[in-house]
Amino acid sequence: MLFRYLVSCSLVLGACSQPQVKAPVLSGQTIAQIEVKAGQTAPRQDQAGACWGKDITPAIIETVTEQVLISEEQRDAAGKITQPASYRSNIHQRMVQDTREVWFRAPCPDSLTVSFLATLQRALKARGLYTAAITGEMSTETAEAIRRFQAERGLDSPVLSLAAAQELGLLATDLEDQ
Repeated sequence: MLFRYLVSCSLVLGACSQPQVKAPVLSGQTIAQIEVKAGQTAPRQDQAGACWGKDITPAIIETVTEQVLISEEQRDAAGKITQPASYRSNIHQRMVQDTREVWFRAPCPDSLTVSFLATLQRALKARGLYTAAITGEMSTETAEAIRRFQAERGLDSPVLSLAAAQELGLLATDLEDQ
C-alpha cells in the first residue's frame, strides 16, 4: 500500500515539473558590422525601418623608451673599468592601432522603451552578465553587460546591435536570413 502511494505521488510530482527548454541556436549568427576608415562616409541610412549604431575605438599609441649607447666603457690593461659606458634615453611614440569607427544595425531608438530595456536587463541577468536591479533604464551597468555579451560575438560595444537583440529574443528573427 505504501509502495503504491509513493509511486503515485512521484508520478503526480513528475507531471508537475516543467521540462528544461533550451533556446534555439541560430548557426553562424554574427553581428554584421561595417568598419569605416578615415575619410570614408558612414553607411546609408535610407532603408525604411533600418537604424544603425556606431562605436568608435580610439587609437592605441605606445610610448617606447630605448637606451642608446653614447660611449663605450673604458678599461685599463688589467681589465678594470676606468670609465663606465654612458647611455641616453630615447623616448618616442608609435601608433599600434588607428582610430576605428564601426557601424552596425541596431534597434531604432523608438523601440527602446522602458519595457524593452527591462526585458533586456532580465535577459542579460539570466545569462549572468547583469547584476544590478531591473530598472528599465539604460544605465552604465546595462551598457557594460551589453558590451560583455556582444564582445563574445565580435563586437566590443556598449550599444545594442540588432543581431544581439535578436539572439537575446527581444526582437523577431527572420529565419530565412540565417
